[in-house]
Amino acid sequence: MPHRLRKTRWHRASRTCGWGRVGQHRKSGSRGGFGKAGLHKHKWTWTVKYAPNHFGKHGFRCPTSREVKAINVGRLSELVEDLLAAGRLKPGEGGRVEVNLSELGFSKLLGGGKISRPLLVRAEAFTEEAERKIVEAGGQLVKAGG
Repeated sequence: MPHRLRKTRWHRASRTCGWGRVGQHRKSGSRGGFGKAGLHKHKWTWTVKYAPNHFGKHGFRCPTSREVKAINVGRLSELVEDLLAAGRLKPGEGGRVEVNLSELGFSKLLGGGKISRPLLVRAEAFTEEAERKIVEAGGQLVKAGG
């Protein structure tokens, strides 16, 4: 825009440049406070548009629920074979391998997959399907304290 047509050209020498009484456009009152003042009040629309995550913590988290880390029977069978090959597990009496799921970082045994080796599995929780498959393979499931 050309300088001769700008609004400030005809405000020259008017002392307040169109902002009324002396000092009305001078201090923090005209901008609604210093810094982050008013973000929950009169600057809320600005907050919603430009800084929606400024205040953090959204929603509700149920304090009674906890994340359950589970493993399927088929995956456990593969894991046992890998651990036996690495020498971290040893077959016990009757060829049964004893596995403690909580030591492996799991809290529940699910029934997906197939198993052929007899295992003695200690787990905090397990499904009926998992128990059936372990017993059919000649193994045993023991409820561990959780």
